[in-house]
Amino acid sequence: MSRQQRAEIDAMVRRPRPEGPRSVEELRAGFRALMAGMIVPAGIRTRATTLGDRSAVLVEPVGAPEEPVGAPEADTPGTGTPAGGTILYFHGGSYVAGSPETAMSLTGNLVVRTGFRALSLDYRLAPEHPFPAAVEDGLNAYRALLDDGEDPAAIAFAGDSAGGGLTVTTCLAARDAGLPVPAAIVALSPGLDLTRTGRSMDDRADLDPFFTREGMERTGAMYLAGQDPRRPALSPAVYADLTGFPPLLLQAGGNEMLLDDSTRLAARAREAGVDVVLDVTADVPHVFQAFVGVLDEADQALERAALFLRQHLRTGSTAPAPTS
Repeated sequence: MSRQQRAEIDAMVRRPRPEGPRSVEELRAGFRALMAGMIVPAGIRTRATTLGDRSAVLVEPVGAPEEPVGAPEADTPGTGTPAGGTILYFHGGSYVAGSPETAMSLTGNLVVRTGFRALSLDYRLAPEHPFPAAVEDGLNAYRALLDDGEDPAAIAFAGDSAGGGLTVTTCLAARDAGLPVPAAIVALSPGLDLTRTGRSMDDRADLDPFFTREGMERTGAMYLAGQDPRRPALSPAVYADLTGFPPLLLQAGGNEMLLDDSTRLAARAREAGVDVVLDVTADVPHVFQAFVGVLDEADQALERAALFLRQHLRTGSTAPAPTS
């Protein structure tokens, strides 16, 4: 356990911040600056594409077969299931900030460690586009993969923070729409409860270097736009029926206020007969996996996530996707 590394990261993210509420533009700029300091691995190539009606970034391991020469830069991914499978990735940022670029250290590391390709979705953000815009974009992106001939048995959802929440709520939306669910879900420090009723919201308040209840309630209100958070698609850790879900890996840090979002969803998964791994690392903050290359526990957690994905995706299949 790297106590010195954890202490250094905690001190770094606790640096003084401007007092008072920040504008949406300031929140987004601050998040971009934070994530720009994360290490993006060598061994990947990226290009702009589209998925559904949203832009996305295709991330592939170097050495993977190139897509057909002459394919437009912003064209949709090639038809059929890739030999290595596909990760549909949802970035974090409290539903109000972030982009595929801010999550590239996480997406890129999953790609390098699995050998799979990833499509990182640029879903719509609040407050301009509150709930259910992000879930709709996630569902449309997944539907586009299926319509493109990809086998759901070779697709996984992955995401961090708010994007970790979208892995679950997008899967709920897909199941309820009669679509086949993906092969696996990996959620890194997911936000799964807009009611903010987990005990860790109070028990970890002094330990969490990133969040305060006031700050989370402010960004949460932007996403809710006055809607009742007591709905499965907003607070799945409290209200969702996970029947029919694929295997889940939930990774969280012991110092984060959102810890109970993961512990309670894991309990609901078990109640629904879903295979679930609850992976909690002690004394680390929210989305600690982003500190890959700096924090030993981050590298170790991403290795476990990559192993989980490799174990659950059926790769190399050319079977068409089911239509119901």
